[in-house]
Amino acid sequence: MSILKKYNIKKITKFNISPLSKWYVKVLLFLFSLAFIASSIIYTNTLVDKIVGREKALLKFYTVIYEHYSDPSSNFEDISFFEEQIIPQINFPIIITDSNDVPLEPFEIYSLNIDTDSTLSYSQKREVYIEYVQKMKTSYAPIILVDNNDKVLQKYYFYHSALVDKFRSLPYLAFVVFLTFVGIGYIAFSASRRHEASKVWVGMAKEAAHQLGTPLSSLLAWLEILKLRHEDDYNQEIISEMSNDIARLNVVATRFSKIGSQADLTTTNIRELIEHISGYFEKRLPHLGRKIQIVREINKDYFCKLNVDLFSWVFENLFKNAAEAIEEKHGTIFITIFDRGKSIRIYIRDTGKGMTKSVRRHVFSPGFTTKKRGWGLGLSLTKKIVEDYHKGKIWVKDSALGKGTTFVIELPKDEKI
Repeated sequence: MSILKKYNIKKITKFNISPLSKWYVKVLLFLFSLAFIASSIIYTNTLVDKIVGREKALLKFYTVIYEHYSDPSSNFEDISFFEEQIIPQINFPIIITDSNDVPLEPFEIYSLNIDTDSTLSYSQKREVYIEYVQKMKTSYAPIILVDNNDKVLQKYYFYHSALVDKFRSLPYLAFVVFLTFVGIGYIAFSASRRHEASKVWVGMAKEAAHQLGTPLSSLLAWLEILKLRHEDDYNQEIISEMSNDIARLNVVATRFSKIGSQADLTTTNIRELIEHISGYFEKRLPHLGRKIQIVREINKDYFCKLNVDLFSWVFENLFKNAAEAIEEKHGTIFITIFDRGKSIRIYIRDTGKGMTKSVRRHVFSPGFTTKKRGWGLGLSLTKKIVEDYHKGKIWVKDSALGKGTTFVIELPKDEKI
């Protein structure tokens, strides 16, 4: 059974989820967020207006009682009721001023719920009260007490309680919490989707390795029979080349079988590994119809803990991409290593056609390819092998159209060497 049919997967360059439908979901979430905060603000403002109205009504009642209390004819019981029953119900600032908005003195008697520093001098305290009055004046109209001739006697300025500020900040706090939950949900959903996709590709890789294993074992047996039946030099040379190709297929099958498993890392000489893979590629580059030279500018040995089977894949993918990017009859691939103390950086530069900024942004994305053929998995697998299995980093250092591209791999050095 075909691997594609078994996993019921289309070619990865054709996504099942329409990008347009993703935009619909994002737009709906955005509109829902706007509706949520708008309704919260409207509802909260309604509550705030009711609280401020209640406080203003309480202030009017306070002015009436205060006026009665100020009357010399008021008895002691009236004063006690005012101080014990009315004043404790008021939890917002009040300052009584004269007709010119000057706070009446002594301040402690003609104000309520005003916090000032006890270390301030009297003149400094007066400035604080004047500032309070200016703040109150810009927020709410005062209640004005007049005599029978409409002459202004006193003005009662007030400012809303702390509860109003808390209510006003509530919808914004709720919106932040809402956005946080939406963000966490979106990240979790995206991570889950990536994990599921990763599981599918891991399953495909292992299935491919399993499917290749049986015919490869059979071919090896047939080759042994051919060796015994055809002992002449000509046939032995052909059989030897066939053995090399089957060995190569075994390497490919081994790589696929290790995807998704814990990679065994061993101390490896990076220079020797690059020499081996470069030599392998140099024999096959003439088949591309172009003369491409692989220049190794490595003057010493560097050791890292690697899984050779997987990391060989990294270099092969990068060499193959570099060779395909060279469209001229002659081209060069340069390989350089720089020591970074606890790590090394491997630079792979080609003299190919380069990449646009758009291609560069998506070059490591699964399924992204600029070729007519291919699944767009090469560089995606390369990044996974470097970063997930070897705790390294890989990125495009620079690329310019007509000038080529430079990839950089950073790997931790083997500390025991």
